Amino acid sequence: MHPHIAMASVRFTVTPTKAEDLPGLSDTSPDLSSRSGARVRFGSRESVNRSDPLSETSGGVTTVATAAGGGAETPEHSSTEQGDGNSKISSVYINNTHGVDDDDFYDRNLALFEEEMDTRPKVSSLLSRLANYTNLTQGAKEHEEAESIGEKKKASKSPQMGTFMGVYLPCLQNIFGVILFLRLTWVVGTAGILQALCIVFICCCCTMLTAISMSAIATNGVVPAGGSYFMISRSLGPEFGGAVGLCFYLGTTFAGALYILGAVEILVYIAPKAAIFEGEGAAMLNNMRIYGTIFLLLMSLLVFVGVKYVNKLASIFLACVIVSIISIYVGALVSAFKEPHFPVCMLGNRTINSHDVADDQCRKTVMTTFLWKHFCQGPELNASCDEYFKANNFTEITGIPGLASGIIAENLWSSYLSKGDVLEKRSLSSSHISHPTSAHHPYVFSDITTSFTLLVGIFFPSVTGIMAGSNRSGDLKDAQRSIPIGTILAILTTSLVYLSNVVLFGACIEGVVLRDKFGDSVKGNLVVGTLAWPSPWVIVIGSFFSTCGAGLQSLTGAPRLLQAIAKDNIIPFLRVFGHGKANGEPTWALLLTALIAELGILIASLDLVAPILTMFFLMCYLFVNLACALQTLLRTPNWRPRFSYYHWTLSFLGMTICLALMFISSWYYAIVAMVIAGMIYKYIEYHGAEKEWGDGIRGLSLSAARYALLRLEEGPPHTKNWRPQVLVLLKLDEDAHVKSPRLLTFASQLKAGKGLTIVGTVVSGNFLQSYGEALAAEQTLKHLMDKERVKGFCQCIVAQKPREGISHMIQSSGLGGMKPNTVVMGWPHAWRQSDDPQTWKTFINTVRVTTAAHLALLVPKNISLFPSNSELCTEGYIDVWWIVHDGGMLMLLPFLLRQHKVWRKCAMRIFTVAQMEDNSIQMKKDLATFLYHLRIEADVEVVEMHDSDISAYTYERTLMMEQRSQMLRQMRLSKSDREREAQLVKDRNSMLRLTSIGSDDDDDTDGGERDRMTWTKEKTSQYRATHSGCSTPEGFRDMLSIRDHSNVRRMHTAVKLNEVIVNKSHDARLVLLNMPGPPRNPDGDENYMEFLEVLTEGLERVLLVRGGGSEVITIYS
Repeated sequence: MHPHIAMASVRFTVTPTKAEDLPGLSDTSPDLSSRSGARVRFGSRESVNRSDPLSETSGGVTTVATAAGGGAETPEHSSTEQGDGNSKISSVYINNTHGVDDDDFYDRNLALFEEEMDTRPKVSSLLSRLANYTNLTQGAKEHEEAESIGEKKKASKSPQMGTFMGVYLPCLQNIFGVILFLRLTWVVGTAGILQALCIVFICCCCTMLTAISMSAIATNGVVPAGGSYFMISRSLGPEFGGAVGLCFYLGTTFAGALYILGAVEILVYIAPKAAIFEGEGAAMLNNMRIYGTIFLLLMSLLVFVGVKYVNKLASIFLACVIVSIISIYVGALVSAFKEPHFPVCMLGNRTINSHDVADDQCRKTVMTTFLWKHFCQGPELNASCDEYFKANNFTEITGIPGLASGIIAENLWSSYLSKGDVLEKRSLSSSHISHPTSAHHPYVFSDITTSFTLLVGIFFPSVTGIMAGSNRSGDLKDAQRSIPIGTILAILTTSLVYLSNVVLFGACIEGVVLRDKFGDSVKGNLVVGTLAWPSPWVIVIGSFFSTCGAGLQSLTGAPRLLQAIAKDNIIPFLRVFGHGKANGEPTWALLLTALIAELGILIASLDLVAPILTMFFLMCYLFVNLACALQTLLRTPNWRPRFSYYHWTLSFLGMTICLALMFISSWYYAIVAMVIAGMIYKYIEYHGAEKEWGDGIRGLSLSAARYALLRLEEGPPHTKNWRPQVLVLLKLDEDAHVKSPRLLTFASQLKAGKGLTIVGTVVSGNFLQSYGEALAAEQTLKHLMDKERVKGFCQCIVAQKPREGISHMIQSSGLGGMKPNTVVMGWPHAWRQSDDPQTWKTFINTVRVTTAAHLALLVPKNISLFPSNSELCTEGYIDVWWIVHDGGMLMLLPFLLRQHKVWRKCAMRIFTVAQMEDNSIQMKKDLATFLYHLRIEADVEVVEMHDSDISAYTYERTLMMEQRSQMLRQMRLSKSDREREAQLVKDRNSMLRLTSIGSDDDDDTDGGERDRMTWTKEKTSQYRATHSGCSTPEGFRDMLSIRDHSNVRRMHTAVKLNEVIVNKSHDARLVLLNMPGPPRNPDGDENYMEFLEVLTEGLERVLLVRGGGSEVITIYS
């Protein structure tokens, strides 16, 4: 095709039918998003030699992450040029003029998008990357030979396992286990056929519903190795994922212990003489402990030496399981025609332990028999014997009556026993002598107290193992098709086998033999073995190898699961278990697994270990169902499973069954398992690494937040629910550092972790050019919020003028009912000395904007002197000067501050101002009553302000203020002149009043001392005359020429109030007072700043408070 030929319109219809056609992207896929500051770019075209065949790596991407600035990624075929001592990589994007000209036509057709090709690749580039995507395993490499060379070979070879070999058979092998051979007969005998069918059915329903949920999750994109852990963590988030992942790990580890205990128990059937400790009960448990530990060491060693040996043995173990099960079915059919010879000796209706009883000795007539010795005190005929022995005769019954015998009717009903009860056959007659049985009599006793709930806990491990297929998803040719079909077929097969075996056992085997857990009544044979054809040894040897195989699989899988969790780095203290041998074998994880499994082996009883792993597996299945239900209900856009036969009601039903089974089987184990999971959850939440996996819990949070916001929108909050939702305005310096970080400290003390906090700043400039600065500013705010432990949000606005940016922020912050109602901002430092009047003009503009928006305003003055979170005020007062009522903010703020540890020890004092016409005594009573109804404890004081004449000092301050404003307005002074003028005014102020303690405009003076100006004799006498009470001496007549007498009145109020406040509250830890509003006429803005300065002079820490116009405190409950 020539570049000048117009490109024909070609339409493609792509219908992916298999997983490899369009694999989904998972966490192990090529990272297509910008993550951790690194950006992945795709080349917009590939310079590929036309004569060469397309290699797999053409158009491949090499990702080089650089610090903070993103990554530079280029196709592997791009050329590298050397110049100026730096390595320069020639551009591969559309504007590259050094590329191969033959390919230009590719780019001309996409010229419209050429400037975005680095971040938005061509579809062809994207698809070529997806086609080369390989499903890498998460965590360890599966096989011993996966060294670096072997890895490359493995990557190039596509997985070939189908549904039968890859999912169905592994699931069968994992589901069929030790319980089928060792405990199912006992469950049937104890619970009866009907209740046993119920137990099996409930457990199988639980796993079937879980498998349906799991199939939906597994077919919603590619699931790498890690199986259930990966599915839960990516669906429910790192907290649930870590908690349930560890529960699943513990379950798998205890399963290994269970299989080893089962193997040891079968070993006792194979070689009874191998027992180190002779006897029953504790001796038997000690045998289990010793042999179990030996088995565990050997198996751990085999797993450590090489997983490939375990994988090679897996097929042999599976064959053992299948042969054993077939032999049961054949044996049951054969028993219908010819019953196996397994006689059971009975005394009356009690079962005799026939370990040492010969076939012809089940009778009383021969005095030298084994039985006579146990029931009588001597071999003589007249020796005293057991009463029950005297009253009843020995009989022999058939242990395996066979399928056609009708024994099924007798075995339909349950026969629960207490510990120490003798196994009795109810249909046999016996003399009812209520003579207690003795432990030395050769009866078959029940070793534990049985109940329906106990049997559920013991049986459930025999239906676990349904995750085997999803764990192998990396080896499957079409995982999204194979996992659902293989897993569900395996569960149907195993459920059918279990249900049919329950019926067969009940129809073929005598009830007392079924209830005989260890086969004591049939000479120590394995009870299932008695039914097997052609010999019990088929089952004994087959079950021994299958349990050994299952134990090896558990010891192989559990460390890999732990390694996958450790490598995700969500639980910091597990990090060490992510390491292993050079080829990825999880050595440390295997060591921990062996130690935990040893704990299970030390328990030594199969019946006690089974409920433990039942809990852990049920919790895992519960969360798989929850994950599926959540994703379905939330209708997450990414939720598009190929497996469509699922519904959220099925998932909820599965979840309910799991929860019910947990508490049915063992309520105290269930609580312990939940507490462990909860502790892990909280640990990850507080100390774990931040992960964003697009999980369902995040989606649930979004839905809940949306619902709550819409509910809040319904109306304004009631006064009782009012709390300050704070917008903190911070200013950044040229180096993007926060100028007054204590503002945030103060906000955190005010909030005490409750309500909404938004921290905002304005970056001057154009958004298109200053976007990077805005991001940097946002990061600075986030770091400061983390440091101060402030929970909230940060917002950065880019605007040409700071005042516009602040106005926009106040208007647009928040969402719905979660909008800020209070603005916190700092006092402009040294505004008098500032050469730029915009600082204080922005401040006043913000005051006006908050007033217009009906928001409350808090302005802490001398914020640098406010205590940090570590500086506790052990004593002192918080003084409130309630001059005008503006919604009760002044009452509420000290109460909120005292909730924080810094201010908790401070007492509260409330001052109010009475004029001459007010009854100050009545005011004090009313205020005390009001505070009583508000439930606020505070000392009350009413300060009387007399109507004194306006002092000369007030005129002096007003005149200086106006002269300074006029001079600065009219004269265009140079910067140095302006500074000199400001200094003169400042020096003049310092002579008139006491030095302001720690005020903001002292910052540039040394040690807080001001240089004092030398006054003339006349000025000094005028100053003295002012303070002697003469209001308008001759020397001040010129001051009456002040143009705006409202300024004089305002200054008079400020001076008088300041005198009173300094007098009463000079030792207070914090002074709160009403902040007067700015003048309506903007010309008086500078005067307004001066009024505020005069009002707060001489006070160390001041909080100026301006209400939002609504009541924030109420006396009603």
